[in-house]
This record gives sequence, C-alpha cells and structure tokens, in this order.
Amino acid sequence: MIRIVCDAEEKRRIARLILESLTDWFGIPEARETYIGESVDEMMVASFDNGEPNGFLCLKETGRDTVELAVMGVLPEYHRKGIGTKLFEAAKEIAVEHGYSFLQVKTVQMGKYEEYDRTNMFYLALGFKEFEVFPTLWDERNPCQIYVMSLR
Repeated sequence: MIRIVCDAEEKRRIARLILESLTDWFGIPEARETYIGESVDEMMVASFDNGEPNGFLCLKETGRDTVELAVMGVLPEYHRKGIGTKLFEAAKEIAVEHGYSFLQVKTVQMGKYEEYDRTNMFYLALGFKEFEVFPTLWDERNPCQIYVMSLR
C-alpha cells in the first residue's frame, strides 16, 4: 500500500528506518541525518507491507515550476519488487496535481560507483533525461548528475 504521510514524527521515523538500512547510499551519518531532518518538511509518500514501512520518497519544491525528488529509499529486502516505481508514480501524480511542470533528481554521475550506476539506470528507466553534471557540487569524487522530466 502506498500513502501520503503528513505527520512529522511519522516522516522522521520512516526516513530513519529506511535510510539507516541503506548504508551503501547513505553511509555518511551527517548527510543521512540531514535527509532525515529535511524529510519532515517535505511531501512524503511511503510504501507499507502489513502496516510496516518498506520504502519512501520525498518531494521538495526547488522553484515555482519545479519539484525535486529529494530522497528515496526502499528496504534492501524489497529491492527489485517494483516498490520504487510505485512510489515514483504516486509522487509524480502529486507533483502534477500541485501544478509543477518539471521534476528533477540529483545523483552521483554514472560510471563512478556500481551502486549509483544502478540508481542512474533506475531514473533513466523512469523516463528522466540527463540535464547537467556539476563536477564539484558535492566534491570531486562524487560529481552531481542532474536528471529532469517534463510533467506536461
């Protein structure tokens, strides 16, 4: 089941549970805590199995016409079962309902790390298009790839 989560403490609990299980992507404690803290103020959709969260996605407005897929995670034992795609479809629908024209996402550029290559392939499969790479936005070891999608 996918549903919108509005309660701040529930958002924090879900984000913490899932991000702490994904250390290949969220292994830097300070960065992980930032994602968890910011999730409280963002639009969140979460996936549940038998009442327990197994995935979530947060959207953050970055401009009048643009919303960003700010953070997303699915418990490892639920990977490759379509949950990420279902979360994305629900979030995309919310973005359209809120009148946004574009959806963007940032990740580490393809070819740097295997786990992020899988992430890049996931975003491309959803229909995102390469927009721009910022080689030093995060740091030189982690060039920031921005993908975009038109919602209209």
